[in-house]
Amino acid sequence: MTDIAIEFSPAAAPLAEKLLGSAREILARYPAGRERSALLPLLHLVQTEEGYVSPSGVAFCAEVLGINKAQVGAVATFYTMYKRRPTGEYLVSVCTNTLCNVLGGQEVYDRLTEHLGVGHDETTADGKITLEHAECLAACDYAPVVTVNYDFTVDQATPESAVELVDSLAAGERPTPARGARICSLKEMQYQLAGFADPRDGAVGDGMAGAPTLRGVRLAQEHGVAVAGFDPETPITRTKPAREGDALPTPAPVANTADDKATAEKPGKVASVVKAATTAVKAVAGKVEERRHAGHQTEDPQIRTAELRNPTASEPAQPGAQAGGPPPGNAAERAGAAASAPAGDGKPAGDSPRTPDPSRGTEEEK
Repeated sequence: MTDIAIEFSPAAAPLAEKLLGSAREILARYPAGRERSALLPLLHLVQTEEGYVSPSGVAFCAEVLGINKAQVGAVATFYTMYKRRPTGEYLVSVCTNTLCNVLGGQEVYDRLTEHLGVGHDETTADGKITLEHAECLAACDYAPVVTVNYDFTVDQATPESAVELVDSLAAGERPTPARGARICSLKEMQYQLAGFADPRDGAVGDGMAGAPTLRGVRLAQEHGVAVAGFDPETPITRTKPAREGDALPTPAPVANTADDKATAEKPGKVASVVKAATTAVKAVAGKVEERRHAGHQTEDPQIRTAELRNPTASEPAQPGAQAGGPPPGNAAERAGAAASAPAGDGKPAGDSPRTPDPSRGTEEEK
């Protein structure tokens, strides 16, 4: 698909002029015939130009992948990282999920809404900042947290520190984040989310790992805990040894002596338990079968009726077949059977034809 010429519609053509080269690079990451899996990075790619997934972006993705726009829209509306309307240069996300909320995340978010004059998924008049509350930012050990364009910027945030952050961004500054890479614009972040490296020299190395993240490592160092003989350069082994070519696995050796045969035939503990359980089930089933053929009457009326209609279960019972044989086995069953007319198998008794009432006359007389 990467070498096929695509005739773009007027809606997709402007984006194709700018993004087709990068789109082909994304498609080349996937096996032939599986290019449709490239939809997620392609949606990030179109946001590098317009800041959101516009109708033109939907058309571009659909025509590159050879699918319809409804299929693209279904994915774009499912994930919150795909924006469906213009977004600011900086997306400020405040976690308001359980732990962050308990530790003050909602207060942080409320202060920002008052300070910026916008609500969830709304953008300031100057187009600089879009505010949103996030359900989880995966940083509970730093709660409450605030991110800018998905990078951790303020840990253990307070209303005051969050206001200071957005004021710096509005003034054109890019403050140093608490952790993570150097702050970039949302469009620059979308380029990275599309699978391309950050072009800014040293940007990824700016942030440092926080103390909670390194706590386990430091405890191990303090107490001399280490994995014996561990070499970080050791390659990861496969779960099963690879076969050479089409070679078949070597069969197990054949038992030659009587002792070898006895050992090979001796079942393991699990096999023994399974065998014992199977034997017990067969014994019970045999007794049930003996009882059925010995003429004993089954106590359950439903089972008894089914057995009388089809004693051997050799073929399905015919609809409407009536059970013969002995009468109900107790007084309650006999009383119920006498008071209720039998109904067909296909419908309840209430749906049976109604007996005409002579006192009301016929339809013609009415």
